[in-house]
Amino acid sequence: MEAAIALISSLYPDFIVGPQGYMLLVFRAIVGLLFILHGLPKLQNLQVWAAALGAPLPLCLLSAGFMVIGGTGLMLGVLTPFASASILVSMVYALVLEIINGDPLVAPDPYLLGKYYEGPDGRKGEPPSMEKALIFTVMLTLIIVFGPGAYSLDALWLAGAL
Repeated sequence: MEAAIALISSLYPDFIVGPQGYMLLVFRAIVGLLFILHGLPKLQNLQVWAAALGAPLPLCLLSAGFMVIGGTGLMLGVLTPFASASILVSMVYALVLEIINGDPLVAPDPYLLGKYYEGPDGRKGEPPSMEKALIFTVMLTLIIVFGPGAYSLDALWLAGAL
């Protein structure tokens, strides 16, 4: 645990305060919530998700678990760089798969396709693209670079308030 404290202290000698710190709090909490909501259905339907990806079940379990646990860490601002990095690995993997599949950067607007797109399971939705994984990758990287901000458990912990 001391190594984690030392790393966080070296990454963020000063935590961002004021309006920017509050904005980091809101941003971090929303990103964390999105990943919890993104990971829970995957955990509940793990075998279906693993089969759809063609990925090993243990890898999918780790990915979905890190989305939920890491998302919780982001919301609270605890071990923030580790929480972000644990999810970032999954998002980079998703980007690689989407590049291999030849998915476009941005999906065409479903309303411009004429007939609304139907996925492989027959449900209507947006066509596949790299857009979501790319946006999540950038969001997680921003949190790692800028840190959790002063309004986080990390900041309280390092200040000795916890």
